[in-house]
Amino acid sequence: MTACLRFETGESAPEIGAPPADRVIEGAPQFRTWNLDEAEGGIYAGIWEATPGKWRLIYEEWEYFHILSGYSIVTGDNGDVFHLRAGDRMVFKPGFTGTWEVVETTRKDYVVRL
Repeated sequence: MTACLRFETGESAPEIGAPPADRVIEGAPQFRTWNLDEAEGGIYAGIWEATPGKWRLIYEEWEYFHILSGYSIVTGDNGDVFHLRAGDRMVFKPGFTGTWEVVETTRKDYVVRL
């Protein structure tokens, strides 16, 4: 194992997924996820992409992410609205709830701690 990892999808096939059906509000969003690395303590890093649609968010984990492309709108149940475009960065903490709406297919890199 190397102590250095290039953060790119390369030739690896993504995991295909979607939000749970009972959380989908509109559309039929699909996910592609490249889990590129993991570390002790439930830490994961990778690249995630979603197609247009809107769904409920219920965060039980901590996540930092950086938007690489696309346009999404995250709305917290407290009324906060975040328009996310390439270059934007955020942290979701456990307990965050709201909605994620992908307006244009969105790609982000992420680090998650369970």
